[in-house]
Amino acid sequence: MFTLKVDHDIELQLLERHHAFNLFQLVEENRDHLREWMPWVDSMNSLYQFESIIPVWLTQFAENSALNVGILYKGDLVGSIGLNQMDWYNSTTSIGYYLAKKAEGHGVITRSVQALLNYCFFQLGLNRVEIRCGVKNKKSQAIPERLGFVKEGIIRDGEQLNGRFHNLIVYSMLAREWKGTKRK
Repeated sequence: MFTLKVDHDIELQLLERHHAFNLFQLVEENRDHLREWMPWVDSMNSLYQFESIIPVWLTQFAENSALNVGILYKGDLVGSIGLNQMDWYNSTTSIGYYLAKKAEGHGVITRSVQALLNYCFFQLGLNRVEIRCGVKNKKSQAIPERLGFVKEGIIRDGEQLNGRFHNLIVYSMLAREWKGTKRK
């Protein structure tokens, strides 16, 4: 099983079948909170759907095309973070994340993204990592900005959310920039 120890409070753990109930419960308890920025929330409304998607994620992990991990904060599942659409030819990927309302304000996502960047650049040898955030999602934007990502621009109507399109900001970090900050 893939596990990435972030620090004494946080561990990133590959989501497996036995996580389905806890993941469903996490989303259910935070549905209103997550719905604001996560387009998939309303379509994932049963335990069966989580039981069905986890094997897909495990296949993607085995094929080295994506990584979906749970965020454990002090032993509790509080969110998820992952590498989406790993493009090995161009040596690039994007990071997506979400967090339970109760876990906000403790630096959980910032530290998790930092650990994933180290994994991407030092273990996987990738060259570029993107994060895309809604233009009105200030909390999500704070993560790449805090970590020194470059704001590249806006994708107009880049995502459909709750029946309406909204713009996305694209941030990027390159391996040479991250390695230059000596953030091992």
